[in-house]
Amino acid sequence: MRLCLILGDQLSPTLSSLVDLDPQNDLILMCEVRSEATYVKHHKKKIAFVFSAMRHFAAELSDKEFNVHYVKYDDPNNTGSLLGEVARIVAQNAVTEVVVTAPGEYRLQIELAGWSAELNLTVTIKDDDRFLCTADEFAKWAKGRKQLRMEYFYREMRRKYSVLMDHDGPIGGQWNFDAENRKPPKSGLDVPDTYRAQSDDITQEVMALVEAHFPDHFGDLFPFHFAVTREQALDALDQFITKRLKLFGDYQDAMIQDEPWMYHSHIGFYLNCGLLNPLECVERAQAAYHKGTAPLNAVEGFIRQILGWREFVRGIYWLKMPDYKSANFLEAKRPLPDFYWTADTQMNCMRQCITETKQNAYAHHIQRLMVLGNFALIAGLDPDEVNNWYLLVYADAYEWVELPNVTGMILFADGGQLASKPYAASGAYINKMSNYCGSCNYKPTVKNGPTACPFNYLYWDFLGRNDGKLRGNPRMGFMYKTLDRMDDEKRQAIQDDSNRFFKAIDADEKV
Repeated sequence: MRLCLILGDQLSPTLSSLVDLDPQNDLILMCEVRSEATYVKHHKKKIAFVFSAMRHFAAELSDKEFNVHYVKYDDPNNTGSLLGEVARIVAQNAVTEVVVTAPGEYRLQIELAGWSAELNLTVTIKDDDRFLCTADEFAKWAKGRKQLRMEYFYREMRRKYSVLMDHDGPIGGQWNFDAENRKPPKSGLDVPDTYRAQSDDITQEVMALVEAHFPDHFGDLFPFHFAVTREQALDALDQFITKRLKLFGDYQDAMIQDEPWMYHSHIGFYLNCGLLNPLECVERAQAAYHKGTAPLNAVEGFIRQILGWREFVRGIYWLKMPDYKSANFLEAKRPLPDFYWTADTQMNCMRQCITETKQNAYAHHIQRLMVLGNFALIAGLDPDEVNNWYLLVYADAYEWVELPNVTGMILFADGGQLASKPYAASGAYINKMSNYCGSCNYKPTVKNGPTACPFNYLYWDFLGRNDGKLRGNPRMGFMYKTLDRMDDEKRQAIQDDSNRFFKAIDADEKV
């Protein structure tokens, strides 16, 4: 008998470990274990989503006459770890081989590598073929390049899969329409709601379990409306394609108070746990363009997120681990402020994004990058603490996708291995791309003093603090020239405001 272990982010019917499984003689194991639910204190919605999706997937496999052994979190015999549950099944059955699809996270890869010795049994780890670029392919692409830039990788992926191509060139005559996808929000936008699934008995049972066993975890459990089956995930994808894709491009960077979902797809949850596969999402968006129901800038922008960015960050992760996890190029050390958990801050942009993260286990990429991440960057927050926060608060976060985005894109902690420059910005950017500033105690047009937007002076303080590491960056030259033109009085005001702000944070005062 072979024992096939399916992990919580491997909920795909075409999973490599399932392909040649014998439903009559082999056994599938799925288990909800404490070690995975608590290695960081995941958002309550994230745990509920993963557990419910796992249970639904197990039921679907059983309906296909697979022999599934499912261990619930509150099973009194649950050992609390993946290895413990595998060992328990091995001890009770004549298992000749353990089969598992390669895990998405490095920590699990290392753990599984030692299982054969622990179990005294063959453990076969099959490649995860649900991505569009293998780790080996990415390493081959990266070899010999002085810089790894997503744009060039993305073009190769477009060619490989013949996506939005006109013979040998891109449809529309250019590869990237990002310049058209930065429109600020305008009044009167009618933003369609996100997909909302009805909770069935399985989900309700999971919700009760999360309430009972994870009361001190971050986030709101209710309301819960995530898709938890492949059929529902496909419905969520279809809803995006038909109702939001046409304006996704124009307003993908825009932020509006009390509109957490905007025109984004919200399918990262389902892609990253396996309910959707990336190529089908790309093909449905491409079909919308060819049908004339969505413009090229929107379709290209969406496809770039999946075929380009998602595959690129995964490639970076496996290419650079394990050293990547400890990267801290800017030597940032400030502890994560408490308001990242409470949203108790006078900075309205931060308050909105943290509150919506708490409510939804979701924030779109500009909220994550240019508000929450921008603050973490210019305030010099410790990368370990920031990575921990991003990993646990978002339901689509797994280390392979979270770590490169935070360490590389948000914090520039890798020194430019992923991004060509730090994505630092003052309050002017947030004021342009959102309506947050109109309800804020601080003023984005005021540069110094107690009413000034903290992003304004912290931005310049960040440049000053990191002069020795960033001045030589060719994309930072203009900013440093501006800093150099400031007189001593202006520089002192920036320093005083920044010191006052950091002192208030250190004293747990509301800022």
